[in-house]
Amino acid sequence: MKRVSVEAKVVEKGDPREVRSRFKDETYRIVDAVVADETGSVKLTLWNEQIDQVNVGDNIKIDNGYVTSFKGEIQLNVGKFGKLAVG
Repeated sequence: MKRVSVEAKVVEKGDPREVRSRFKDETYRIVDAVVADETGSVKLTLWNEQIDQVNVGDNIKIDNGYVTSFKGEIQLNVGKFGKLAVG
């Protein structure tokens, strides 16, 4: 699902890990967080600089994000064209 807009609270944030790109010779930092609102919760994948912007307890807003299924689990992503705002 594309062009997803979500406002939610960060309720969990995991530890950063590194992943290597399959397409480029680059390494990225990634963290799995969980965000929730009155309708439920979803895993949010944070990349690189997004990791330091977001903390447990923060209210966030994602505009133009997207939702995928990875290993049978629904995940929310900000993506290259999305926008993440904290506050």
